Amino acid sequence: MTSRIPPIQCLLTFEALARLRSVTQAAEELCVTPSAVSHRVRQLEQIIGTKLFGRADFSLTTEGSEYLAHVREGLASLERFPGQSPNGVGKRKLRLAVTPTFARSILMPRLRQFADAYPEIDLTLQVSIPLLDVVAEDADLTIRFGTGRYADVESLCLMKDDVTLLAAPAYLREHGPFDTPEDLTDATLLRSPLEPWRTWFAAHHLDWPEPSEGSSFNDIGLLCDAAAQGLGIGLIRLKLGAPWLENGTLIRLTPEQVPSPHAHYLCWRTGVMDRWECAAFSEWLQKAVS
Repeated sequence: MTSRIPPIQCLLTFEALARLRSVTQAAEELCVTPSAVSHRVRQLEQIIGTKLFGRADFSLTTEGSEYLAHVREGLASLERFPGQSPNGVGKRKLRLAVTPTFARSILMPRLRQFADAYPEIDLTLQVSIPLLDVVAEDADLTIRFGTGRYADVESLCLMKDDVTLLAAPAYLREHGPFDTPEDLTDATLLRSPLEPWRTWFAAHHLDWPEPSEGSSFNDIGLLCDAAAQGLGIGLIRLKLGAPWLENGTLIRLTPEQVPSPHAHYLCWRTGVMDRWECAAFSEWLQKAVS
């Protein structure tokens, strides 16, 4: 019996629904009605003789995950034109500008998941400096740290965080304990314009000015490294400081934590999200950091 090749529109619809996990979003991307999405998926399941989605949240069955890999490989092959090498040529290119510590603490530990889910996308990472608001002009997507009020781009909030006091164990043994906010009076407070101490002072009803002396860092990762070397106490975001907390080079001085007034935002120029690879990365990253 001759095997039947599923219609290309069914394969495209299956890939979109598996990636977006939303009939409405898949329909918008493919410019069809939601009912057409459902019909195409049912048609595909009938043709190949297996169920692709297991639950109402559109999570894939084991067979669905396996078939998705074949479908993506096939679609990527169709994108290659005669004479092109299959070794990476014809892949989707995505350029991402990201702040240094977000890259180190948040993105890099999860990047293998993205590479496994989207082998057809080549990702180029470049560092942007949040203090100077240096944005790579040729980046497709940018991760910024700040208030989120960006007039030049569209944006969405990726990750909020809480700040707390972190220091090296040796610093705590020598200068601690720090049981009350007033115990910070004689401590060395490490500074960063990215995370002003007034956030902590205000939360504890301390009418103290922003420290004007001592070492200052324009990158939270450098601030964490300095604190880990015993140079003082850092007011550090818990999610960004997680690698140092996990390896024991930094410890919490208090169980208290205060919401940071800033957050990480994914930003893009108008029209960028029309590109499939940009929308796919945005969708993946939002779920990865949630």
